[in-house]
Amino acid sequence: MRIRIVDAFTDRPFAGNPAGVLLLDAFPADDRLQKVAAELNHAETAFAHRLPEGGDADWALRWFTPATEVAMCGHATLATAHVLHTTGAHEGTVRFATRSGVLVATPAEDGSITLDFPTAPLTPETVPDGVAEALGAETLRTAFDTGPDIGDLVVELADEKTVVGLTPDLKALAAASERGIIATARAEDPGRGYDFVSRCFFPNIGIDEDPVTGSAHTALAPYWSERLGGSVLTGLQASPRSGRVRTELRGERTLLTGRAVTVIDGELLA
Repeated sequence: MRIRIVDAFTDRPFAGNPAGVLLLDAFPADDRLQKVAAELNHAETAFAHRLPEGGDADWALRWFTPATEVAMCGHATLATAHVLHTTGAHEGTVRFATRSGVLVATPAEDGSITLDFPTAPLTPETVPDGVAEALGAETLRTAFDTGPDIGDLVVELADEKTVVGLTPDLKALAAASERGIIATARAEDPGRGYDFVSRCFFPNIGIDEDPVTGSAHTALAPYWSERLGGSVLTGLQASPRSGRVRTELRGERTLLTGRAVTVIDGELLA
C-alpha cells in the first residue's frame, strides 16, 4: 500500500488538517483498514479504489479515524481528490461513492478544490447540562443538533476570543454528543478575510481536537448564512494548526472550497 499524507484546507505544509490517503485496487477487510488508520493516527485516513466506468461514481471512498469508521469526512475527501489530480490518477471532476451518498470534488485552475456535500439539517436543542463548563465557557448562546450524518452539537459562544481561548475538559465533553462539539462565534473583524470561527472536539471517536473539519462546515454554513445574511462565507477553524474553508450554501447542498499539500509519500511494508 502506498501512503500519502496530505495537509488539507491549507496552501502550505504543516498547517490545516493532515489526512492519510491510500489508493487501492479494492478494499481489504475492515479490520485491516482500521489497523492502518490507527497506525497513521491522523484524524482520518481515506481509502479509495476505482469503480467500473459508466456508473454513478468514479471511485469508492471510505474514511477511518484511529478508532472507528465515519459516515462523512470533508478534509480527507479533499485530500483524496488532491492526490488523484496531482498524480494523474483522475482528471477533472471526480465522483466518490460513500456512506453519505455520491460526493463530488471539482478542481479549479488556481489549484483549489470544491467539494459538493449535503447540507446538515439543524435542529434547535436545549443546551445540555455541563457543556459550558466542559468547554470552559461561561455561557452558550445557542445549541443545534446537526443530524445523523454529522452527529455533532453546534454551540455558539459569545465571541471569537472565547472560541480561540477554549481549554475543554474532553472527558466531560464526550458525554454531551453522539460524536462531538462544534464551538463557533462570528468573526471579530471580517476584514481579516473570514466571517466566523470554530473549533471542533470529537473525543468520542478518538479525536481530541480536529484541526480543520470540512463536515462541520456543512452545518456552520447554514447556521451563519442565516445570521450574517450571505450564502458565500469563509470560516476560520482556529485550532493550533488552523485552516480556512470557503462555504457556499445552495439549499440542500453546501460547497466547501480549499487547497491541499502533499507532505509525505511512502509505502506500507507490513
